[in-house]
Amino acid sequence: MLGVVGHGRRPAALATAVIALVAGLLLPAPSAAAAQQTRHTQQWTGTWATAQHAAYDPGTSEVTVRIPVRVSAGGSSVRIRLTNGFTTEPVTIGHATVGSGDGGSAVARPRKLSFGGKSAVTIPAGGQVASDQVRLSVPARSSVVVSLYFPGRLTHISQHWMGLQTVYWTPDGGGDHAGDPAGTAFTRTDSTFPFLTGVDVRGGGAAGSVVALGDSITDGASSTANTDRRWPDYLAARLSGCATTAGVLNEGISGNRITAGTDGNPSALERLERDVLAQPNARTVVLFEGVNDLSWGGATGDQVIDGIKEIARRVHARGLRLIGATVVPYRGWGDWWTEAKEADRQKVNSFVRDSGGVLDGYADFDRAVRDPDDPARYAAAFDSGDHLHPNDTGMKAFADAVDVPGLRVARDCPSTRVRLTPYRPILQAGGQGTRITATLTNDGRSAVTDVRTRLDLPAGWSAEPAGDARLRVLGPGKSATVTWAVSPGPETAWGTHPLKVRSSYHQGGTRRFDTDEVDATVTPVPSGVKAPYRTTATAEDAQYAQNGAQFAIWAGGQDLSGWKDEKAVVHLPGAALSSGSVTARVVAQTGSGPSAKAGIAVANDLTAPGKGGYAVLTMSAQFGLEFLTDSDGDGRLDTWAGGGSSYHPAWLRLVRDGATYTAYASADGTAWQQIATATVPSASGGVGDAGMVASAVNLNHPGQTTTAVFDSFSSST
Repeated sequence: MLGVVGHGRRPAALATAVIALVAGLLLPAPSAAAAQQTRHTQQWTGTWATAQHAAYDPGTSEVTVRIPVRVSAGGSSVRIRLTNGFTTEPVTIGHATVGSGDGGSAVARPRKLSFGGKSAVTIPAGGQVASDQVRLSVPARSSVVVSLYFPGRLTHISQHWMGLQTVYWTPDGGGDHAGDPAGTAFTRTDSTFPFLTGVDVRGGGAAGSVVALGDSITDGASSTANTDRRWPDYLAARLSGCATTAGVLNEGISGNRITAGTDGNPSALERLERDVLAQPNARTVVLFEGVNDLSWGGATGDQVIDGIKEIARRVHARGLRLIGATVVPYRGWGDWWTEAKEADRQKVNSFVRDSGGVLDGYADFDRAVRDPDDPARYAAAFDSGDHLHPNDTGMKAFADAVDVPGLRVARDCPSTRVRLTPYRPILQAGGQGTRITATLTNDGRSAVTDVRTRLDLPAGWSAEPAGDARLRVLGPGKSATVTWAVSPGPETAWGTHPLKVRSSYHQGGTRRFDTDEVDATVTPVPSGVKAPYRTTATAEDAQYAQNGAQFAIWAGGQDLSGWKDEKAVVHLPGAALSSGSVTARVVAQTGSGPSAKAGIAVANDLTAPGKGGYAVLTMSAQFGLEFLTDSDGDGRLDTWAGGGSSYHPAWLRLVRDGATYTAYASADGTAWQQIATATVPSASGGVGDAGMVASAVNLNHPGQTTTAVFDSFSSST
């Protein structure tokens, strides 16, 4: 069942048709009476997808990549789809597997994939391929891991850039590890999806799939990485509660537009066939684009509306439904917003809300997140901070704004939702209770009865309800609330803890359920540290706290390199061995400017860096890793290496061999990336001090302080 094609939309459609035809020849033709009953189980349905749109040269050979993805609909058989769409050279895959995720880069029982009965496949430039079917039980909303081995020189990678998911690679020359259950061979990471463009299932009874066609917001920009909190993920969660479920396919590309494309980012119209119409068993499209066209793309409202009409014409010609989403507010996003552009946005949204039959329905994403006091802006609760992209809560609000019955793909869905507020509650261990409210909303056409709501708390926490958590009837279109005063236990670890609510009710004679979850942050209070740890500071407003193995540092400071060395440190004398490593995990860094730093510091004497051996490895708030060393022993950090994207939590490690320091970083504490190696001639031959450091780097942000939280610090030989 091999289908390989070259450039262009027609060959892409032909490949899909060929694969379907060959599959059909291998299956017995059902009788007319049985056709309706077996249609869902015999037909492939997309359960995960992404849009390839760029390529790069990785400069590597003999490597294996391991790609974890979270599927939407489940099934009893699976296949994958690969594309080499944005390259000029063929690519060969020597071994491919698929299996259930077992945490991080591990796979439970990886199954070997074949392509037309063969283990290896070569995909021509611009081509795509679908694997043969493999029997694998894939539960809905579960993790599936695809592994691909590339023999020889890998000259290029066709990719989807914004994966928001850790993807694991073996080192250069690492060889074939596609069949490994363990993930120990995968020591490099990135966050782009290489070659993989789709995962399909059959045998799970899904009625079809919903395709989300969009830009960076649909792609998930500003949502929390590795948590599947894009709005299509939340929509998939809603659909998973239906008696007949559906797949949800995310075809968002950052920077995408309806009216025009660029090299490496084809317009929505240009990629409609490839990314939407060719998806297996697609039934409904949700179109959520236009903000890039109107803000920086130079398009008028009429041009965007014309593009929507053309997409509608082509979608309807293929028998699919089209749901339009209103364009979100973006005032405050750089300098792109103007009164004239706002008028165009309102014009587009008026059309989406009343298209005269061009659209089959609409989702009012604008209304879901706008500030009622300033409708040209996001409401603060939904704003990621850049005034264009929503936070996780905004993503959830978009999914809630979709009329699930109007998708016409899933049936018998729960009508009542429960949502927790505040969306990111902040609590203090041992402090007074914080009010947490559950709001239940019945969007159905009939009342639900015997509504029960339960708040699930971490161990040691308490919650006092204000009122009854049980409701006899909740009518159609009605809402009700339940509130608790929530207190974390006095020994609760600082950081993020999930608060979960579960609601159950009778709907049409059936007991139905809905859940919600928010990230509650337990914050430290300044209290000092315990021996043998010590503190030292050259920055203003330095404070410290310790909670078992956790540490917090509050620090000001203008800089931590060059002529400035303003910081606060919690350290252990003698922890920097002459041959050994120092490791720390930075959990979070808040309340500071973008250059603020937190990480590891070592020196012969951290209270007097001028005595030599001074080096610092930090994760900055927004500008990635920074490895700073003192090259001449004057106590100033004058050499630099690093860069990349910032991430928290971040594992940081300095390995010392005499006067040579090597810096490493990791997102999970297992796959380590080497940052750089530097010689610090002034490092003494014996042991030195090592500790945790923070600096606000507030030279351009006077008065700001940073709060850095660590939950692991160790040294070893």
